[in-house]
Amino acid sequence: MRYRFIPGLILCLGPFASCNQSRSTDDAEKLKSVLANYFDGIKNKDFDKMTEATTDDFVLYEMGRVWNNDSVFNNIKKNLPFTVEYEFDNFKISVDKMSGHMNYYNNGTFVFNDTTKQSFSWIESAAFRRNKEGWKMSFLHITERFEAKNKWK
Repeated sequence: MRYRFIPGLILCLGPFASCNQSRSTDDAEKLKSVLANYFDGIKNKDFDKMTEATTDDFVLYEMGRVWNNDSVFNNIKKNLPFTVEYEFDNFKISVDKMSGHMNYYNNGTFVFNDTTKQSFSWIESAAFRRNKEGWKMSFLHITERFEAKNKWK
């Protein structure tokens, strides 16, 4: 009798487990969407969109500098005019009910004053918190990406 109970329990709880996996996948996509909104805000110089994507205590670490949204906005204004295109890949995402984390590669190409073109490759890490409004980015860390070259070959 005991052995019949376990398969029955598994059959009853199976749909709930798969539903939870689906939610986690949905949340991972929502985190990507928040990240994309933040970088779309940079691209379009839309400070409201950037603010909507972040928590009130948002912090950005970029290659030794510490920023908040206000300092990022001021830096964007200082470097106008520019255009930028971003490409993201190699996402690794973990998420639970109230928090999420991702790391990924970001490749950006900037054009300043319609003449100077610069391309960058970064390794980035972002932390997210869920609040009553949904997912918000609370922390972003950006480091320039360099390809390792093996000097011992």
